Amino acid sequence: MGAAVADDAFDFRPGAQVPLQGSAGQTAATFAIASAAYRDDPAAKIEEANNDWHKSEVKKGIWSLFAPNLGEAFSRAVQVRMLGGGRKPLIQSFGTEPQVVVEHCLAATRIRRQRDSLLTIVTVVFGVLFLPGFVFWLIAFQIHRSNSERVAQAQQVAKEAEGKGAKEKGEAKKKEREARGRAALATAVIAIAVVAVAVLLVKLPFGGGWAWYLRASFVAPVIGGIWARHICERTAKDLRDRWSALLSGGGVGAKIPEAVPGSPGETAAEQLRQSLARLTAEQQSNSIFYAGPKGILGMGTRWGSWQLAEDLIAREEGKEIHPFRSWDVIRAIHDQLRLLERGPLHTGGFPASSIRHWIVTPIGENAKAVARPSGADVDAFQIKQHEIQRICNEQQFGSGDRHYLGVQYTLWDGQLVITMLITVTVLHETLRIEVTGHALGPVNSLFTSKPEPRTKEVTKSIRFWETTTKTLSLVTAGEAVRIAVRAPLTWYPPLLDHLGGKLVLPEPFGLRHAWADQPWRHRFMADDALRTATPVLRVVHAAALRVLDEHGVDTEKFGNRSGVLSGLVQDPAPRKADLYDA
Repeated sequence: MGAAVADDAFDFRPGAQVPLQGSAGQTAATFAIASAAYRDDPAAKIEEANNDWHKSEVKKGIWSLFAPNLGEAFSRAVQVRMLGGGRKPLIQSFGTEPQVVVEHCLAATRIRRQRDSLLTIVTVVFGVLFLPGFVFWLIAFQIHRSNSERVAQAQQVAKEAEGKGAKEKGEAKKKEREARGRAALATAVIAIAVVAVAVLLVKLPFGGGWAWYLRASFVAPVIGGIWARHICERTAKDLRDRWSALLSGGGVGAKIPEAVPGSPGETAAEQLRQSLARLTAEQQSNSIFYAGPKGILGMGTRWGSWQLAEDLIAREEGKEIHPFRSWDVIRAIHDQLRLLERGPLHTGGFPASSIRHWIVTPIGENAKAVARPSGADVDAFQIKQHEIQRICNEQQFGSGDRHYLGVQYTLWDGQLVITMLITVTVLHETLRIEVTGHALGPVNSLFTSKPEPRTKEVTKSIRFWETTTKTLSLVTAGEAVRIAVRAPLTWYPPLLDHLGGKLVLPEPFGLRHAWADQPWRHRFMADDALRTATPVLRVVHAAALRVLDEHGVDTEKFGNRSGVLSGLVQDPAPRKADLYDA
């Protein structure tokens, strides 16, 4: 039901499309994540971008020659998770535009499929039709690839053992030497086998057409490999240009004609278009989830909390307080927060903020999925205003969702998201106003690294005592073989997932928080987060005190407590408020 409603409410309609709130100024983080779709690094490299709470994993397949690279694995995983039929709900990606990322994944997949269509022809003509030689060369490349992987793993272990004791360091070095020795032996065996086959083919024990076929079966795959490498090189340059353009701020567009129906009968294109519309609708949902020490998913952990709690006492003796509800206080705070960007001095200050009412649902710390609210009170993933007001006034104790008013700043071109949440509760005669700070840091540096050319240091021919750097082709022979072997199977991706492995995304999944670092290592980002708290806290308190004063409440204690908090909020150290350290 939720999907249908979202499609109806957020479908494309005739006329101008109005940008949704908060979509501006978020290109750096969006393009950094989108660039992963075009990358040609090993897939396992994405595990380096894992943070403390959310960990992606590359599951290995049964044959490493079919293993995907980072761009292939990322594009496939993101498309299935965010557009697949029957998918689980997503966590909002604050500071990014997830639809843009998905569109780049679709565009990268389209480019690779165009390449694979040509490679399929090459593989069939120069490989499958000459099967004996094709199998021989595949085995040779598989042995070479396996040994290279073992050497790389041994080098990684040796590198990690650098800071350990002499015993661990010695064992790691020994394993590295053994791996190198096995690799050298395997290379020698392959070379001997190639020479033996070449000698055997010169004078076969039989003649005729089969003899010439057997000779051709060992030569044809080599010719096909050269052609395949040329095709792969051309596509690799295109993918790298897009990767570089995204990180340079060029904003290269994602071409996905398969998402534009040309006629009413194109159901696949219509389905894809509706899935993208649903994704955008879910991104704008006002329902969020609190996962214990992980904080509010998508907003980051809670680093600070300030509470103002005092008794409601009538200002004049013998008179009663004029009745009011939590929503009255929240509404006044909401109106006052809109004035934060104004100041008495022309010195910059706060940019325009996003001020929204959020409904927070508690889930388990290790929950693997979330369930968005549904029913008559929900429209296109948006909880309706009357239900928000009811939750604000009534659900303040015990089980159930809670209401928070949030003011959110998307800074550093989307790399930093600062959210201050305000909640008002009234229990018996005590009014409590709580302000909490949340900060979502920049995406991991893996996503912001630009492509580097493959180079090799070689000795000059004449001045042999000098060296020079030689630029190599982007695609090695082994990589061309890997891509060509995968090409005929791209029509059925699940089979490739089984054979070569796939990327498993962390759940509950959201593009932004899955690979976000803490902002506290970046001095200016940390300063921005800490500076936000003081003016927000004072505006919240001023608005609340005005409402209390209008309803005949004695605000003396509230004012004193507010002054104390104004001093405490200037403590420069962020804390792990979600851990409730005692």
